[in-house]
Amino acid sequence: MNVLKTILAAVLVSGFVSVAIAQDTVVTKKEVVVKPDGSYTVIEYPVGKEITVNLMPSASIKGGKGIARVMRSTDGTKVYFDVSGMPSTVSNYYAYAVDPSGTPTLLGPLNISNGVATAEFTTPMDQFMLVLSPTEGLTGVTSSNVVFTSEVPSGYTVIPRRTSTPVAAVAGVSMTKYDVPLLNVPSFGTDARTVKLSFDGTDYKGLSAKAHIHRHDKGMTTVRMEFDDLKKIPANSRFILWAYSPDGTYTRLGQIYNSGRHDKMTIDAETPLTDFGLLLTAEESEVTVPTGTVYQVFRL
Repeated sequence: MNVLKTILAAVLVSGFVSVAIAQDTVVTKKEVVVKPDGSYTVIEYPVGKEITVNLMPSASIKGGKGIARVMRSTDGTKVYFDVSGMPSTVSNYYAYAVDPSGTPTLLGPLNISNGVATAEFTTPMDQFMLVLSPTEGLTGVTSSNVVFTSEVPSGYTVIPRRTSTPVAAVAGVSMTKYDVPLLNVPSFGTDARTVKLSFDGTDYKGLSAKAHIHRHDKGMTTVRMEFDDLKKIPANSRFILWAYSPDGTYTRLGQIYNSGRHDKMTIDAETPLTDFGLLLTAEESEVTVPTGTVYQVFRL
């Protein structure tokens, strides 16, 4: 009987060990699966709450450490950087806020002394990730051109990446090359600004328009475009308003169709773009990208 009890006890112990090993294996695999990808970490920062964000160093910054404190209010977002362990040969890096489309907006330089740097910046943005780069004038983020990237804080969800279709990528459509200047919308703050255009083409001579641009504290920008003197141009004219983003893509904001019965018309639109230019094209039909050879851009 004692021998039988010993054998049963050994079997039970062996079973518990096997279960424990199996459970440890499952937990380990789960931790590997849910490890976050730091290549895209855009989140939306809440109003009135300071969020501390870890800055993850790239492989080129061995021993580098950093945090950023982000405080969003109704009139803008303040970002405080604190980094250390930087190479002694480096005198400065550049801080950027990267929006959901992947477009970097320069916040400013970090001056490094003895491997340490602190800085404070203000931005009207509320959805972004933070990166530090040795490059001034960064146009896109890759693993080779940034040295720190913000981590997703606990309890926050990554904002889905926003994509748009480049004009050049649309097959079978004859494209016109447009020169659309960016309006530097972040410099507007929350004050409404007005931009204008005037057509000088034969068919549309005398037609003018103005757009009122208002950057809101929730990260969106409203655009209200007003047409005057539509009776000066041919009836059945179609005009489409586009936002041109820094990455070379166009977003359709709205259109008007001049039936000849109205003298004034408006387009009301909203965009999450942090900076953009405005282009107005005359089109012969419904289009998803600008194709008109008759066009004008809005200027301050």
